[in-house]
Amino acid sequence: MPATLLGENSCNDADQTSTSISSPLVPDFPLSFPELCARIHEHISAFLAEKTDSERLKSVQEQTRISLDVLSEALDRYSLSELSLSYNGGKDCLVLLILYLAALHAKGLARSSTNNVNTGHHEPIQCVYIQAEFPFAEVEDFVKTSVATYSLSLATYAKPMKEAFAEYLHDKPSVKAIFVGTRRTDPHGAKLTHFDPTDHGWPKFMRIHPVIDWHYVDIWTFTRHLQIPYCVLYDRGYTSLGGTTDTHPNPALLIQSQNPSQHSNGTQYGSQNGTSTLKFRPAYELIEDRAERLGRDK
Repeated sequence: MPATLLGENSCNDADQTSTSISSPLVPDFPLSFPELCARIHEHISAFLAEKTDSERLKSVQEQTRISLDVLSEALDRYSLSELSLSYNGGKDCLVLLILYLAALHAKGLARSSTNNVNTGHHEPIQCVYIQAEFPFAEVEDFVKTSVATYSLSLATYAKPMKEAFAEYLHDKPSVKAIFVGTRRTDPHGAKLTHFDPTDHGWPKFMRIHPVIDWHYVDIWTFTRHLQIPYCVLYDRGYTSLGGTTDTHPNPALLIQSQNPSQHSNGTQYGSQNGTSTLKFRPAYELIEDRAERLGRDK
């Protein structure tokens, strides 16, 4: 078994702690936006109050506290109309979204919007979605589900990132800061801090990175422990989501009884008639940050 994977019979913290909270974060019955924020805050508070011998879980609890402090500081610095969140349905920005909802409740801001979400604008959760050139249908479906579940006001731009942000800020001139789910091990993430103005030549806004110091395994421990719904592609071995032309299941997650030489760029890892002939472990079984993007074309 490669060192990047959790062994089938190993005593792994993610599996041990993934069902400690008795009910899923998002219930089957409908909740109003304030009710959902209150529920999320309650679940995260219960998570932070848990006593555990798991070093991994203790680490995630500490990272959660740090992230909530960053979000609280952002909410002190900026009004809701000045804040937005970069959201593409991926695991990192999903964790960021959940923490943001908890922070809104803690600040008493979940009830502050007088706008009706059905009008197309919901002030607390302004979001920008920079769509891949060739997006996965599963990602598009999950983003749509997220909009409905979390009452997002989502603006979508199918353009390169710099151009998309420029157009978004033109369309939303009140936005001064954008939450981003970048982690330190992501490309260009090594030197980032919690609050960073954009670089020269980019549209001007404050980038806020509440989960910058989370590791890959932290994201999945938090997601599974709180039973947060996520994009189905992660259960198929995808660990970093881009577009259909540059993203594949992570080869480190290939079930080892099969031959990695079967991989073919022309058939997207051994697919026949659009159906993969290879089997991969789910994304949460990967544990090393450096292996996260092995399924992305360089």
